[in-house]
Amino acid sequence: MSSGRELAMVTTLERRKIGFSPNDSPLWYREKKVALMRTIPRSIQILSAQLAFTCIIFPATTSLANDSLVIEGSDGWVTKLESQKGLEVVDDFILPSGKEGALRTKVLTTDTKKKPSSVTITQSPVWQNWNPIDNLGPVNLGDAPVFLRVGPQNYWIFGRYKGDKPRNSRSQNASSTPAFTPEPATLDGFEIPLQTTPFPNQYNAPGGLMPPLGGYHAWQSRDMINWVHHGPITEKFSAWMTTAEFADGKAYFYYDFPNDQDPHVYVDDNLFDGLPGDHKGMAYDDPTHGSDCGIIRDLDGRFHLIVEDWSPINARTHAWDSPLAAHAVSDDGVSDFRTLAPPVDERTKSTGKIGTYEHPHWVKEHPERFKTNVAEFEIHEPEQNAFGDWAAICVGGQYYLFCDYDPVDTKQMSVGWFTSSSLDQQFTFCDHVGNGHPDPDIMFAEGQFYLVTQQNSDFVSPGPWVETVEARAGVDTNNDGTIDQWSDWQEVKETYDYVTGFAKQVSKTPAQLDLSSLPEGYGFQLEVKLTDSTDNKSKPMIKSLELSFE
Repeated sequence: MSSGRELAMVTTLERRKIGFSPNDSPLWYREKKVALMRTIPRSIQILSAQLAFTCIIFPATTSLANDSLVIEGSDGWVTKLESQKGLEVVDDFILPSGKEGALRTKVLTTDTKKKPSSVTITQSPVWQNWNPIDNLGPVNLGDAPVFLRVGPQNYWIFGRYKGDKPRNSRSQNASSTPAFTPEPATLDGFEIPLQTTPFPNQYNAPGGLMPPLGGYHAWQSRDMINWVHHGPITEKFSAWMTTAEFADGKAYFYYDFPNDQDPHVYVDDNLFDGLPGDHKGMAYDDPTHGSDCGIIRDLDGRFHLIVEDWSPINARTHAWDSPLAAHAVSDDGVSDFRTLAPPVDERTKSTGKIGTYEHPHWVKEHPERFKTNVAEFEIHEPEQNAFGDWAAICVGGQYYLFCDYDPVDTKQMSVGWFTSSSLDQQFTFCDHVGNGHPDPDIMFAEGQFYLVTQQNSDFVSPGPWVETVEARAGVDTNNDGTIDQWSDWQEVKETYDYVTGFAKQVSKTPAQLDLSSLPEGYGFQLEVKLTDSTDNKSKPMIKSLELSFE
């Protein structure tokens, strides 16, 4: 891009507004504009300046050397576009600066004829398109909810059984409510005897009639609306349940004992009998305080625990959360967990000083192991954001960790999330949603992603992809430098599905434009239209365009 052409697009008013000098370079101008850009989510650190023009024109052609071409990164969005309107480049992504925008690439030329096959469009993994919904699950489910997808139309939620007390609401006066008489019932998808309950959209299976044991209970659904209660899965001493997995026909229920310490596990091959499964005891002898772990199996079948690590913070004054998370992996999910590098590390600078705090449960619940409630931590400055109560999911190879988010600059907690392309790499903070102390969990069900919390509002999302993206491609068939034939405009989007044998792995079909109807040619051009069609803060943020050939 020529410097003179770019500078000609800068208005006198803009130059004065940011202190522009005629001797300054276009790169300086773009960098200076960063300070004037609108605020976007904290997950996206602004690394490149806003393209501040209504339309930018570039040289019209570029040579094509490989069997595919990828346009990505701030440099790619500058050097390989012929024009754009209503877009900006932020942190290597191109997105609408308002509600809509469009781009056209240069004509991509080659010396020999090529047959185009597809265009693949990839978006940012930040995943901001969450919409609030009413409470998920049974109204009488208490404490931190835990999700588990066993298979298609086989969804489970676990929590404490709270009688007639809905989450975060007072129970009605029992004396004003007549005694409830259960009646036989039927429900699509359930071939077992059922009874009605006093709770809406909830039924008791035979296991649900077993006596409570003071721990977590199980509810099952085929549609995320109606729930069948199957009774206890843990006991009173194991009531601090945090997460669950499923492998080879067995559920793995992880709980802290005592609270905020050492993940323990049950392995249960019968979720219908109203009885806890095989109690395996301590799964991970955590060298730190914190736990509130999340569990996920990778595609090789290994179990990964994500655990709070309170060593750098006074957890008592930070909602029992921390800027640091630990990571441990096991082949069987029951024992021999090996500690790996931290997946989340948002610590500030250590002062080298040691502080202390007290936890109310350790000695009371497990005096044989804990002789004191006092814990030490390394003091850090400045004050730190804190995260915890981890929940994990993987979408098309991209891992996400959902969590409590307790920020420094406000006392308002919410659900936060991090992402990484690998469990063995550092995760990057994305964004947050909602209000209150969440203790979240996440599950893919009925073609959507459900984010459940212990607060009054939960959330649903169609997935990380943000609508609407439309595209078409053109071909220069006779090597004269102009496009002779265009494909039809098509809306493209990612789609998601279950991965057989895995509860928390979700497959992704890429967003692709089929070009099989186009002929061979010497030059190729792409046009893309982006429209912000959501009611939330998300926008379609394009990471890359890839043109492939047969």
